[in-house]
Amino acid sequence: MKRLLALVHGRVQGVGYRMFVQTAAERLGVVGYVRNLPDGTVEVMAQGTSERLETLLEHLRQGPFGATVREVETHWLEPTDEYDRFEIRR
Repeated sequence: MKRLLALVHGRVQGVGYRMFVQTAAERLGVVGYVRNLPDGTVEVMAQGTSERLETLLEHLRQGPFGATVREVETHWLEPTDEYDRFEIRR
């Protein structure tokens, strides 16, 4: 198990990006959350196997129709037991 913190830069708010990420994460069986940050970026905290997180990263870099992903900052962290599902946070 690994935990990924990803900060997604670009046109990623107001385009359905959080719903897109939640759907992808749930399909992959990844837990954690996605939320908009005040600076216009999207924060994704996800936990799962390395393979599933790498697949999620591919989705994050692509984004939904209407999004323009400029950069995805990644930070690999130690896994925790605090997540039991994947949710959209406000």
